[in-house]
Amino acid sequence: MVAPAQKIVLSGYYGFRNSGDEAVLQSILNALKRQSESLGMSIEPVVLSIDPEWTSATYGVEAVHRMKLAEVRRAIGESAGLISGGGSLLQDVTSGKSIPYYLGIIKLAQWMGKPTFVYAQGIGPVQRKWFHPMIKSVFRKCAYVSVRDEQSRQLLVSMGIRPSDVQVVPDPVMGLTLPEEMAGGLALPEQAAGKHRPESVFAADSGSVSPDLPVVGISVRYWEKDRRELDAIVEGLRLVCRAQPVHLRFLPFHLPSDKEASQYCVDRLGGDIAAAGSAVSLCEDADHPQRMLREVGACDVLLGMRLHSLIYAAGRRVPLIGISYDPKIDHFLSRINSLPAGATASLDSAVLCEEIIRLIKDGDVWRRQRETRIDSLILEAEAPARQIVEYLRHKG
Repeated sequence: MVAPAQKIVLSGYYGFRNSGDEAVLQSILNALKRQSESLGMSIEPVVLSIDPEWTSATYGVEAVHRMKLAEVRRAIGESAGLISGGGSLLQDVTSGKSIPYYLGIIKLAQWMGKPTFVYAQGIGPVQRKWFHPMIKSVFRKCAYVSVRDEQSRQLLVSMGIRPSDVQVVPDPVMGLTLPEEMAGGLALPEQAAGKHRPESVFAADSGSVSPDLPVVGISVRYWEKDRRELDAIVEGLRLVCRAQPVHLRFLPFHLPSDKEASQYCVDRLGGDIAAAGSAVSLCEDADHPQRMLREVGACDVLLGMRLHSLIYAAGRRVPLIGISYDPKIDHFLSRINSLPAGATASLDSAVLCEEIIRLIKDGDVWRRQRETRIDSLILEAEAPARQIVEYLRHKG
């Protein structure tokens, strides 16, 4: 007799078309599917989304509006539990409303008698100290808590959470695979190295770009008010183009703002880039995480501000250069034995140029030095899904 499917509600920053957070969702869905199937269980995810119709159409799962309390209550009431994560949900830098919202969703599930799970979150920064006892109160009642870096664990410990109650795991996106790799669960080595570049990747919006040009993927966002970081990146890319012809491929992760930031850079690069034999293009339609993953995997080097652009690159074994604007960038880079090329407030264009050219030339060296560590992070990325599925299995 086949056991009935267990519904589980997923809470996060979903439906906003942020490629990084959508990748988190896709990764969690993939991991839950793999882990539940391995134990002979059936899990039916229900996603809390700002755009439930889009989320349902994109991922083939049930979704309800995250801001409609009656729908949220009904979904939680019909579920076996709630997952909160991943991403940087509990921080008060971008908004003071995030922490109350996400804690409120967890607390609602706890009030309704449902087990709650924190899935590979990045905790902090939490500048408002009065949030600390709130986080402690809610997290101490969770059935399972995992965070994506040691710094997040230490922050929770400083709030009064016992160290043994917090598991440090990789960001779930480390385990994201392309659809054709799903059966095996891990990236295929020859595909992960980014050497087999689909011709169609650049065909839609880059015209007759030579496939022989090294591809430099670029993920930028607005951060400094005076745009100094974007101006420094533009100058660094201009120096690269003077040194050798390349294809500069801008990859917007959060629409529409990252597309605007990318266009800002494209406009300032000017026509002299093409005259020197280089090409510039802007990815227009990677609205699904796995499409963006394919784009990143087709690059020879990735220059990234967005955290998940760097995680995508690491997962595809694409040599990467991180630009720090938030501690989460530094924390992730340290896990793959790397350092940021600089911070947004003080970027050196010449250093960026030097790093890009070095990695174009010595990409294989970069991969060999980090292969074992990246492989380990990918294997560890599904630990939260495994823990949650096992919990539900024993409870059921």
